[in-house]
Amino acid sequence: MRLYDDTRGGAFYREKLEELLFWVRKRWGRCSKSRHYSDLARSAFAGDGALSLAPLLALVLCAPLVLAGCRNGKSVSQLERNEIFSLGYGNFEDELNLQNLSGVGEIQTSLVMKDGFFYIANGESKKIMEMNSYGDLITFYYNEDVNPTPSYVKGKSAETSTRKAIPYPFNELSCIAVDSRKYLYAVDKLPLERQEQDAAKKHVLSQIVLRFDRDGNFLDYIGQQGPGGTPFPFIKAVYATEENELVVVSLTNDGYTVYWFSTDGYLLYKVPVDDASVPDPYADGDGGHWLHVAEIIPGCEGRTLFLKVDYYSSFVDETVHLESGVHYEKSFLYQFEVDSAAYGEHPLEIPPYTEQVTEGFSSGHYDIPFDFIGVTDSGWCFFMVSTDDGFSVMMMQLDGQRILRRKLPVLRRDTLYYTFNLSNDGILSALLIQSGSARVDWWRTDSLIQSVIKN
Repeated sequence: MRLYDDTRGGAFYREKLEELLFWVRKRWGRCSKSRHYSDLARSAFAGDGALSLAPLLALVLCAPLVLAGCRNGKSVSQLERNEIFSLGYGNFEDELNLQNLSGVGEIQTSLVMKDGFFYIANGESKKIMEMNSYGDLITFYYNEDVNPTPSYVKGKSAETSTRKAIPYPFNELSCIAVDSRKYLYAVDKLPLERQEQDAAKKHVLSQIVLRFDRDGNFLDYIGQQGPGGTPFPFIKAVYATEENELVVVSLTNDGYTVYWFSTDGYLLYKVPVDDASVPDPYADGDGGHWLHVAEIIPGCEGRTLFLKVDYYSSFVDETVHLESGVHYEKSFLYQFEVDSAAYGEHPLEIPPYTEQVTEGFSSGHYDIPFDFIGVTDSGWCFFMVSTDDGFSVMMMQLDGQRILRRKLPVLRRDTLYYTFNLSNDGILSALLIQSGSARVDWWRTDSLIQSVIKN
C-alpha cells in the first residue's frame, strides 16, 4: 500500500489532514499532547504548502501513542468558550474589511462552520474565506476589483501552493451555506440593470444564490425555478440539509416564502407562510391577540420546516380603559412537513427568558421571547437571547422532556458586532467583531448534551 499517491496532488492530502486535525481537537480538545500532535501534522507541509513526507509518516505512526494520553473522563457541566482563531482587519486575503461598520444598513458578514472548516462571508469587501480550525486560509473567493490578488498565486508559489484563490465578480454578498459535498452557496445581489419587478406583488426581485463545487468552480446561479431562474425577493437566509438539498427563506411585506430545491438545484416545493396560515390558539378569542412568525429554519434531515411563532396581546390601562401597550404572551415551535403540507399535531411551547429589573426599592420581571437558531441532527432545539453579560442559551428536546439553560459570557462593551452559527451536530460557533481584531469562538454544546443524556 502506498502512503502517498503523487497523482492526487498536495491539496488532496492537506484536505484530509485538516479533517484529521479537526477530529483530534473535537475529541481531545486542547490538551498538551494533542497540541504537539497538531504541530507535527502542520509541519507535514512546508511554508509554501508543499507536502513533506517525513513528518507525515511520523504523524501516522505516532497517532495512537500521542493521543492515548489525552482522554478526559470529566463530565461537561457548563459551556466553556474556546477561542479558535483571530483575524486582523485589512485588505489581505486572510483579513476582514469592515469599512462600512459605521455606515447605514445591515452588516453583511456571516459565519458558517461545517466539518471543522469555517466559512466567513465578508460582504463589505466582497469575499469569502474558507479556513481550517487554526485560522489557516484554505480557499479564497474574491472580487478582483476590490481585493488584491493573493501572493501565493503568483510566480513559483502558484505551482506548489495548496491554497486556492477563486476570482468571482461578487456584487453585494450576504448569507452563505455549505453542504456535505462542500458545495458553497452564496447569496448575491444582481446589478440594477438585471433586477426585475413583480408588478402584481410590488416586489423587487434582485437576489440570486451562487453555487460553487468543492474545488471552487462556479457551477451556476439558482433562481426561483432553479438554475438560471427568476431572481428572488429579499433572502433572509439559506440552508443546506444533510441530503444536500438547498433551502432558501425569502421575506417580503406579505410574509415568508420558502423555496426547497433538489441536490441538482431544481425547485421541489414553494411554501408561502403568512400570519393567516399559521396555527393560532387565540383564533376564537376576542380579537385582542395577534401573532408574529419570527423564524423559519429547516431541519437537518427530511423535509421539515420549524416555525417559531410569538403571540402577543394588547395591554389595557385600567385607569383610562385604553390600549397602552403590547404584552408578550407565549411562543410555540411548529413542525411543518413539506411533503404533506401539514403541521404537526403537538407544537412545542417555548419557555420565555425572564429579565429581572430592579429600580430603587422596587423590582419586577419581564418575559422576553428567545430567538430560534436551529435544530441539531439529534433533535435538540436551540434558542438564544442577548443579555447584559452576554447571551443566554436554551436547549430543548423536541418532545419538551429536557431543557438545558446556559450562559455564554461575552463582554458586550468590547463587541461591536456578532454572528452565530449552529452546526448540525450541535456545535455553537460565533464570529465576534471587536475593536482590535475579530475572533472566532465555539462552545461545545454537543458535548454538554451528550453528557446530560448519559447521566
